[in-house]
Amino acid sequence: MPNPGFDDYVSVPSAKIHTEPSGGRIAGHLLWGDGVKLLGEKRQGKVKVRARGRKRIGWIASEDLGGESLLEVYFIDVGQGDGVLVKTPDFRHVMIDGGHPRRSQMTGKNAADFVDWKFFEDYGLDHIELEAMIASHNDYDHYGGLADLLDTAQEEELDAKGVSVEAFYHAGMSWWVDANGKRTLGKTEKSGGREFYVQLLEDRASAESAVNGGGRAHRLQGAWKDFIEKVVSARRRNGRPTPIARLSQRTQFLPGFGPGHSDALVRVLGPVEFEAGGAPGLPKLGAESKSTNGNSVLLRVDYGRARILLTGDLNKASQQLLLDAFSGQRLEFQCDVAKACHHGSEDVSFSFLQAMSPAVTVISSGDGEGHDHPRPRVVAASGATGHLSVEDDEIVTPLVYSTELARSTAHGKATAIELVGANGQVEQRVEGAALSRARVSYQYTKPGALRPQSGQRPMNGNCIVVGLVYGLVNVRTDGKTILTATLNEGNGSWSVKSFQSRF
Repeated sequence: MPNPGFDDYVSVPSAKIHTEPSGGRIAGHLLWGDGVKLLGEKRQGKVKVRARGRKRIGWIASEDLGGESLLEVYFIDVGQGDGVLVKTPDFRHVMIDGGHPRRSQMTGKNAADFVDWKFFEDYGLDHIELEAMIASHNDYDHYGGLADLLDTAQEEELDAKGVSVEAFYHAGMSWWVDANGKRTLGKTEKSGGREFYVQLLEDRASAESAVNGGGRAHRLQGAWKDFIEKVVSARRRNGRPTPIARLSQRTQFLPGFGPGHSDALVRVLGPVEFEAGGAPGLPKLGAESKSTNGNSVLLRVDYGRARILLTGDLNKASQQLLLDAFSGQRLEFQCDVAKACHHGSEDVSFSFLQAMSPAVTVISSGDGEGHDHPRPRVVAASGATGHLSVEDDEIVTPLVYSTELARSTAHGKATAIELVGANGQVEQRVEGAALSRARVSYQYTKPGALRPQSGQRPMNGNCIVVGLVYGLVNVRTDGKTILTATLNEGNGSWSVKSFQSRF
């Protein structure tokens, strides 16, 4: 998509928007590379701008502008799961995973809501345009939010009126229904002493056949089938059906993001594809859950000297497989920023962490997700294997972020309950001793659960959530300097760290 109407960009690590040209109250905080629409003449002092919201207007210091559009990578707080949005300097957007579906989230939000905000509020557009959508693998906590994004009419949750997807990519592994009605990862073949899954989802014709019942043993199963049906219904900007393709290390570069096509390159390093029985196959890595995770799409985004590695749910078996497949080429895994494999699970190869040697590790983990991610040993290992940089007797890198730890909530105690009429007037108020007799009924959905649980609690003495800061981790780069930022709970400013790429 073209520049969405920005006239200038923030040139400093963070900048303030004020409510008045003379200063006044702070209306917001911008980050390096944020675009602004100029609403007044740019001259010395402050200039009036619109930024980070259709109606967010204020004054910013002119000396804080004069920047450029950057590569931006957003690690979205989706609770348990992954959600990553990549925005290139020329405003092409790649969406990788989206967390559980909204109905299975404790907060009722997932990556679809952030992408909706980015296009509708930040860009001021009525339509979401994705150059590529990628499901790293067929686990619900990765593709569920993508299904929500494809369904913009869903309960009017999204402000955008539509979404276009120029291409959809996936790892190939799918949930199928066998002849007995059992869920399976499909047919396998043995080759060279190993077993491989060979019943892979491929292109658009393959997907259409699979969702329309192309034979009893070739039907997709459950929520994965529902998701692929939405992908099949997706459209490009020109209204034509969205192309569908499987990725592996043999792809080399994401189509349209290779040399000569894009300043930001997207390398495809996994999953590792083999030949088995004359057909492409993905290795069986143990239990089905191990195989789906281990055959995740592995991407490296390069811009200038900066490298960002996106790892899906890779596990120890697949990491060792990757190290073998790239024997003599392990530098391909070295990076400035790495998304931690499988949410900080302990099922990780220390040798693979050493091969990555990232300056920054971002762990996408969630509250109440039942897996105790991130594990202490993995947090320690991420620091121990990270690239060490020290300046003025202070550690610059490695840095380890967790979306769960970056999230925060503010709590308060209920003091009264009011029933408000249509005219806005209070019709009934319960407080004091009467409040101790009041009860609140609620529904609670565990991460990944299909149905909510119901319960009741006394209102008096219980805390209520009065504020929520999502654990979004921002990464931005001009190809030389890399900035990472998370939101401060206290005043809405940004906690910023920056360092130089070593590549």
